[in-house]
Amino acid sequence: MKKTRFAACVAAICLGCAALAACGDNNRGDSLVTDPEDVETVVPLPQPPADTQEPPVVEPLPDPAPDPEPDPVPDPVPDPAPLRAQYVYVRSDGLNVRAGAGTSFASLGTLEKGILLQLNGTENGWHETYYKNRKAYVSANTKYTSVTLLDRGESDVENVIEEGLRLLGVPYVYGAVRLHDGKGNFLKGFTVKQFDCSSLMQYIFYQGAGKLLDVTTRTQIVQGKEVKKSEIKRGDLLFFTNASRKDKVGLERVGHVALYLGDNYILHTASDYAKIEQISATRWSYYLAAKRVL
Repeated sequence: MKKTRFAACVAAICLGCAALAACGDNNRGDSLVTDPEDVETVVPLPQPPADTQEPPVVEPLPDPAPDPEPDPVPDPVPDPAPLRAQYVYVRSDGLNVRAGAGTSFASLGTLEKGILLQLNGTENGWHETYYKNRKAYVSANTKYTSVTLLDRGESDVENVIEEGLRLLGVPYVYGAVRLHDGKGNFLKGFTVKQFDCSSLMQYIFYQGAGKLLDVTTRTQIVQGKEVKKSEIKRGDLLFFTNASRKDKVGLERVGHVALYLGDNYILHTASDYAKIEQISATRWSYYLAAKRVL
């Protein structure tokens, strides 16, 4: 009897707890027991296995641009030869030509007004030049000298003139021994310390351009190409008669030869020493012909 009552009490207690639980759930409004039709069904997207998922696609960076090839370094271009040659113009008679740049140096000779010397450079008030086949100096004081220009010619012409410029001041000696016999055979007794007009021309044309000139003015005049007087240019040979030959005929009239430099200047030697000077009116009156041998 007692066991029956105990079991009934336990059953009643369980029923009471269930009723209280049901009341509590209804108060929350989100019962754990839900009608399946009232729940939105969410179907998960299929995912690939973790070990087969592809990495994100990344565009490759472009290859860096190659360094530009450096421009080729051109070969150095030599400076062109100057179009005009520089000369020292002597403005005073009796100008000393000295062995060094200063009045304390020995005088190598004196110059008259109006002649030209080559100008190699100017420093500390002195012009460097050539005189008697050596380096020499004259004052750069404008009281005594100035600088003048002449147009240059072809390279072989300039080489011939360069040889002549070194010999300015060398004494004139009539009949001086020639460098060669006109055919390239060198002669004994030749020296650069003395020249007459035709031996000077023979020497500088051989040394400067390898050109063979004959031994006298009367045989040199038949060489080369004849040039009209109105067309003479730097490097041409000019031939003249002189007071002692002007009345002769044919080749016997020829008495002098000079190298034309331009602007009425000639390089020659006549009666005193090798020099560059203007062609005087008297010399022009003795003019015979011009020849171009280069």
